[in-house]
Amino acid sequence: MIQTIRPAILTDIDRLMKIFDTARHFMTSTGNPNQWINGYPQRELVAEEINQGNCYVCENEENVLVGTFCFVPSPDPNYAHIENGKWLNDEPYYVIHRLASDGSEKGIFSACLDWCTARASQLRADTHADNKVMQHLLEKHGFVRCGIIYVSNGTPRIAYQRKG
Repeated sequence: MIQTIRPAILTDIDRLMKIFDTARHFMTSTGNPNQWINGYPQRELVAEEINQGNCYVCENEENVLVGTFCFVPSPDPNYAHIENGKWLNDEPYYVIHRLASDGSEKGIFSACLDWCTARASQLRADTHADNKVMQHLLEKHGFVRCGIIYVSNGTPRIAYQRKG
């Protein structure tokens, strides 16, 4: 069970990289081998997000770091243009990015979403077309498919929004 969600610190980075490695293996095993490729997210990106205050960690009851996510205020430049649909509104929002778990605890997504919802009423997220697990979680928790956006490397992602 998730006990604490707190801002990540630089000394968490080795553990975070192991969690991302586990998440990449999980995605591959569930039919999503192309979303986090070439070592993404790289250590430098994770360190930058920690320094910007956008990276958070989930700790269990034994204070073991078991999950992570980024919670980033708008605007997200990748969300400025959306195809095959539209956003639910133009209100300020936060984006949930790079949600990952080491697989040892259930409920990471729900804990993350509860934490984010307590801080922002407008949430957005995106995921790869092959990431059926994340699509299911987003839709199960009230996110609406809004269209297609493109991430910085030019690849498409399904864009979601949830209004509080």
